[in-house]
Amino acid sequence: MDITIGVQNQARELVIESDQTSEEIVGIVSAALEGKPLLELRDTRGRRVLVPTASIGYVEIGSEEKSRVGFGSL
Repeated sequence: MDITIGVQNQARELVIESDQTSEEIVGIVSAALEGKPLLELRDTRGRRVLVPTASIGYVEIGSEEKSRVGFGSL
């Protein structure tokens, strides 16, 4: 699942690919915005991404369903 984080005063977004479910991501982001100084996420390679919560503009959580590739049945 792709997670896109918009950071205030930055032209580029942070895009993270994670194995966590959307419910887990929503819980982590909500907990961070309720008073923690940092949002901490892990990507599929095990790297930690830390973002100061005061500078988060938005968080976009992609769908869990994989897109189909190919022709399949028409």
